[in-house]
Amino acid sequence: MKHLRTILPSVSVFCLTGFLALFLPAYRITIPTVQTEPTAATILTGADQTNLYLHYLKGKRVGMVVNQTSIIGNKPSPDSLLSLGIQIVKVFGPEHGFRGNASNGTKVADEVDAKTGIPVISLYGKNRKPSREQLADIDVLIYDIQDVGARFYTYINTLNYVMEACAENQKELMILDRPNPNGYVVDGPILEDHLHSGIGMHRIPITHGLTIAEFAQLINGEGCIPNKAKCKLRIIRVANYTHDKPYTLPVAPSPNLNTQQSILLYPSICLFEGTIISQGRGTYMPFTVLGAPALRGQYSFSFRPISIKGMKEAPLHQDMECFGLDLRHYDTNKLRNTKQLNLSWLMEMYKAYPDKARFFDQSQSREIGNFDKLAGTENLKRQIMAGTPEAEIRQSWEPGLTNFKKLRKQYLLYP
Repeated sequence: MKHLRTILPSVSVFCLTGFLALFLPAYRITIPTVQTEPTAATILTGADQTNLYLHYLKGKRVGMVVNQTSIIGNKPSPDSLLSLGIQIVKVFGPEHGFRGNASNGTKVADEVDAKTGIPVISLYGKNRKPSREQLADIDVLIYDIQDVGARFYTYINTLNYVMEACAENQKELMILDRPNPNGYVVDGPILEDHLHSGIGMHRIPITHGLTIAEFAQLINGEGCIPNKAKCKLRIIRVANYTHDKPYTLPVAPSPNLNTQQSILLYPSICLFEGTIISQGRGTYMPFTVLGAPALRGQYSFSFRPISIKGMKEAPLHQDMECFGLDLRHYDTNKLRNTKQLNLSWLMEMYKAYPDKARFFDQSQSREIGNFDKLAGTENLKRQIMAGTPEAEIRQSWEPGLTNFKKLRKQYLLYP
């Protein structure tokens, strides 16, 4: 059943459009969305509901922004659509590559997919958004990538750049929507303008509580594309989904989010990438353990990071025994019940670390970014160092967090 959804214009400081225009040469508009009649409690992704969009793609030259999470049933969506008679002329791959086997931050080269012979253009190499030439032979572009709902997870940046390219070149973007496994939590400080970076592109909290399609509507509605251009969207919605409904990902979204536990802990634990504490990169349990060699004697649990191809070739504290917290069996229902990030681990480990001056020292860390850029504010680091109570830290996120929650409601597709 098709219906029209109207997004009204709003005056907002949500996006740094001037920076976007400079950084990458990465409303009132009516957009068609597709809604299913719920027939069962089982969540059905947009991609799985082929009956809702195959007819529209027939006879068109189709491009796809996809990775290993892009599946129909248990088969890669490009392969599935090819077998169903859809003409796939090009694939674009984000960070970690089309097959999802590149380490975080690793440049990915263009290639030809060995299985299908389709050209694969990297959006994490020479360019972060499709060029005019790359889109010239495409009638409609499909975006089908599983996100995990955190500001520093780069697939929402890829989405923004793809929408920008489509708007500039008058191409329609079809989004095959997928659930947000952390969609129940909207929490954290709002990104401050001067900390805009590749791991913080939008003025949002750490967890935004939106699906990719909802985020796309927000990008359009809040003027995130340079010159407040609009991307024409066609959305295939998830069936039987609410933001509070648990969803277990069928495919790991990236090499170091290899379990459901890591995906649910990631928004809280990723902040440690701006510290001297290992988050388990270089082990087969990343983002479920925390530790450092200097914590010997304070914790009985330990692990030893090693070089693992495709996960982390040179992890922090490589080949050293790290002592700390084992969160592999932590009850993530506690996060769901509070609808908050866990700050206690960060506060505990700073308090336990013997050399406080080195805890946030980026010269000691070989991970992805500094703490302030991950947090989106310089204030959180100062508060942790000062021993500020958690309630006071959370209060400092206001009124920005409450205002974002109100803004978010304008773009929701699901309860």
